[in-house]
Amino acid sequence: MAGWRQRARLGRLAGLGLLAGLLGVSVAAACPLCLGAFRPTASQQLVALPHAVLARRSGDGVYSVLDLIKGEAPAGGNILANAIQLDLVMPPDAVLLLFRDESWSEWVAAGAVAVEDAGWLREIARGKRPQDMTDEDWKARVALVLPHLQPGEPLATKIAYGELATAPYAALLAEKPRLDPAAIRRWLADPELSVRRPVYLLLLGVAGDEKDAQNIEQRLDAEWLTGDATDLGPALAADLQLRGPSRLAWVDARYMDDRARSTKELEAALLALSVLGKADGEIPRERIVESYLKFIRAHRDLAGLVAWDLAAWNVWDAAPLYREIMKSNIRQHFASQVAIAEYLARSPKEGAEAASVTSK
Repeated sequence: MAGWRQRARLGRLAGLGLLAGLLGVSVAAACPLCLGAFRPTASQQLVALPHAVLARRSGDGVYSVLDLIKGEAPAGGNILANAIQLDLVMPPDAVLLLFRDESWSEWVAAGAVAVEDAGWLREIARGKRPQDMTDEDWKARVALVLPHLQPGEPLATKIAYGELATAPYAALLAEKPRLDPAAIRRWLADPELSVRRPVYLLLLGVAGDEKDAQNIEQRLDAEWLTGDATDLGPALAADLQLRGPSRLAWVDARYMDDRARSTKELEAALLALSVLGKADGEIPRERIVESYLKFIRAHRDLAGLVAWDLAAWNVWDAAPLYREIMKSNIRQHFASQVAIAEYLARSPKEGAEAASVTSK
C-alpha cells in the first residue's frame, strides 16, 4: 500500500497535479481544491449534489428558504435548524448556501453568500464535473468565477479561488485582457490573503509588467539563497511567463543543473515547468523538454519525476537516459523508479524491441 501511495503521488505531480500541485493542494483539487481531508469544495458540491438552496434564520429553530439554486426546496419553504449541519459560526442574519443529497437526513451549510449571487450559483450548479470539462468549458468557468475573486463575500471568493486553482493554466491565460494588475498587487501585499498568494502570483505572471517581473525575480533570488520552497512553483511560473523562453536558462542553472537543491525545491520547479508545458504557449513545450532532459542528467535519483509528462507528450528522447539509469547502481526514489519503468514500457522503440525478443 505504501508503494501505491508513492506511485499515486508521482502521478499527481506530473499528470494530475498541474495547478493543483503547483498551488500546493492535494489531488482532490485536480478534482478541485481540497480544503480538508478530501472534502469537496462548494463548487463541486453545487455540481454533484441534487439539492441546493439559500436560506436565512427566520425565527427560533427555523430557517426560511430565500431562493432555490438546484433541485427541490423543502416542503413549506422552511428548514428546521436541527436539520442543518452548520460547522461555522455565522451571524444570525447570514444567508447560507445549503446542500443536500437524497440519502442525507440533514442539509449541510457551505457558508454565507449574498442573495444577489443566486443566479451566479445556479450557473455554477449547471456546470460539469472537473474530470468531464473540456478546455472551452474551463475557459467559460474561469470567466464566470473571476469577478468574484475580489475579496468580498467569503464563500463566493473561496469558490472563485478554488475554481482558479483547479483550472488548466491555459484557461487563466485566456483571461489576461480582463485581469486587473493593480488589484492583484494589492491582494499579494495583504497579509490576511496570504493563503491565496499562489493563485495571485500566477495571475500576476499573466497580467503583470516589467516592474512585477523584477519584484518576482528578487523574491526568487531570496528563496534560492535560503532554500525556501514556499510558493516557489507559482513564482517561477509567473517569472517565466513574464520573462519568456530565454529565462529558462536561468531556471536550468539554478534548479535543473544544481545538485544542491532540495527535493521540495526541485518538485516546485518541475511543477512550474509542467504547467507551462501543458499550456504550450509563450514557453514552448519543446523548450520545457530540454530542461527536463537536463534534470534527468543532473538528478538521476529523481529522474522519473518528469517521466509522466514526457510520456503524455509522446516525447521518447529520454529513453536512452532512462535505460542507463535503470541499469546503473544509482539509488532512486521508488516513485521515480516506477515512473521510469512505465515510461520505458510505453516507449514505441522499447515496445518494438520487446515484441522482437518475444517472437524469437
